[in-house]
Amino acid sequence: MLVAFIQRAVVQGIPLLFGSTGEILTEKSGNLNLGTAGVMYVGGITGVIGAFIYEQNATQMNTFLTILIPILSSILGSLVMGLIYSFLTVTLRANQNVTGLALTTFGVGFGNFFGGSLPSVTLTATSLAFKKSLPFASKLGWFGEIFLSYSFLAYVAIAIAIIVSFYFNRTRSGLNLRAVGENPATADAAGINVGKYKYISICLGSIIAGFGGLYYVMDYACGVWSNNAFGDRGWLAIALVIFAIWRPNLSIIGSILFGGLFIVHNYIPNLSMSDQELFKMTPYLVTIIVLIVISMLKKREFQPPQSLGLSYFREDR
Repeated sequence: MLVAFIQRAVVQGIPLLFGSTGEILTEKSGNLNLGTAGVMYVGGITGVIGAFIYEQNATQMNTFLTILIPILSSILGSLVMGLIYSFLTVTLRANQNVTGLALTTFGVGFGNFFGGSLPSVTLTATSLAFKKSLPFASKLGWFGEIFLSYSFLAYVAIAIAIIVSFYFNRTRSGLNLRAVGENPATADAAGINVGKYKYISICLGSIIAGFGGLYYVMDYACGVWSNNAFGDRGWLAIALVIFAIWRPNLSIIGSILFGGLFIVHNYIPNLSMSDQELFKMTPYLVTIIVLIVISMLKKREFQPPQSLGLSYFREDR
């Protein structure tokens, strides 16, 4: 039962890891994107649309195209969302909180509209291609089941989190991005193109977050789209950013923890519906505790970027 619980916690946590990694990349540039939930919805539904069109028109399914087309479709949809947010908040300097919330509302509505318009969305062939795991995992006992029994997107999520963490701490471009998030005026004076860094980080962050929606549909939901099925996973991804203190490598552990907390009520017998809802609150409760602790410690490395949520006006420099 413990092995099964860990496996389910990882599967639940992977969409959160994609979302939090993308949001951390965005926030490091000084932009707070509360539209992560909407981006995940759009990433999921555009992947579904691409897979649906391919399955309906292909005479013979090609495994490579079965995986590639939904991924490219998801990238395109998430990129458009990132560009919309970037244009409004970076170019037009619109309020970031309002823009993010509007994107969430738009993304959820967009997903539900097209998801409800497609007849009988059950992408069995595409889901089987995405869910393939290492064939020898089952032969390695509990080790294989816990560490090697997941689909390739799960390992991609972990790899992206590690790469983004390395990028922040070990590359010149990553240090420039962090400088933009801390003090864009100083970064601008040093010759760093603030707008360019913001646009790239927001768009890449949106693409990564969109993969969370794609993973949820193709792997967790077995290729079945259901309106509003994502629940509050987009908001959990934002909460995970705070829990991980803006460090993508810590998001790996945090995503599994959050995934476990999200489903732990299923392993406790005789719980009422109200008690189950209380257990679903625990990830947010943990986030609040972390917020209190880092506020009391007052260490700079535990704090968000100083310019997070603030529009940059070059004329004020």
